[in-house]
Amino acid sequence: MILCADIGGSFIDFAVVSPDGRVAHRQAEPTPIHDIRAFADILTKLCAPWPDIALHIAIAGVENPETGVVHAANIPCLANAPLTSLLQERTQRQVLIANDADCFALAEARFGVARGHRNVFGVILGTGVGGGLVIDGRLVRGLGGVTGEWGHGPFIIPPPATPPGLDLSRVIPSFRCGCGQTGCLDTIAGARALERLHLWAGGSAATSREILTRWEGGEPEARRTMDIYLAYLGSALALVVNTTGATIIPVGGGLGGSAALIAAIDRGVRQKILVQCDAPLVVQAVLGKDAGLLGAACLECESERR
Repeated sequence: MILCADIGGSFIDFAVVSPDGRVAHRQAEPTPIHDIRAFADILTKLCAPWPDIALHIAIAGVENPETGVVHAANIPCLANAPLTSLLQERTQRQVLIANDADCFALAEARFGVARGHRNVFGVILGTGVGGGLVIDGRLVRGLGGVTGEWGHGPFIIPPPATPPGLDLSRVIPSFRCGCGQTGCLDTIAGARALERLHLWAGGSAATSREILTRWEGGEPEARRTMDIYLAYLGSALALVVNTTGATIIPVGGGLGGSAALIAAIDRGVRQKILVQCDAPLVVQAVLGKDAGLLGAACLECESERR
């Protein structure tokens, strides 16, 4: 049995997870985002009924495996905190921490729609864009603990020089990204970014859900926005497939709930990859809100394989 916590900016989702993926004793507590002592106190309290059982954490952030320092943008009190060592001392148990998108990918590979696939790239399409890479059932961790961040890096950039006659008003703008760069895919692909893209493309103010509903209904404004969205998203994911050799891409997050959107992304990706295939590559994830906890539970298996 593993004690697991899926920690977001609003709530800590806590449960006891068995090796076969059963979730029990589930409870939630508000996340103390400004007080690290209160943060550690809550996790210590949640763990107390189960002494000597390891605590595995999925967090909306990243831990540098070389320094042990955590960065979680929506939990300010954890900035530059050596969270693993702090919690091990407070809870008196082994603690393992991983990014929540990584845990999502690991969960879908172990228990979900990607079970049986060797190379799995899990995608989160939510408020922002995230991802995780699993190869041979093993979570891949990169430089500084970062892997799967396909939404970041200058991707939507203006031409280096303006060719004669080019109407720059028809070039997708390079929006500033929260990571500090300009032109990241995250600036148009997340839910809030899609809403901004829709306004830029001439649409009326609408939520991402409304844009998708109107697109599915054939509304011209929404179709214009989604044509741009799907072109860039499909190109980025085709690069991911060609680079990683992923044979399946489970998609979670709020936008991932649209079957029509997932089918359209899948068609676009399979048109752009080097090896053509008839079977879907981009599919809806199936584990929902359990994915973070289940992926965290798998971290022990992943760590033992290093």
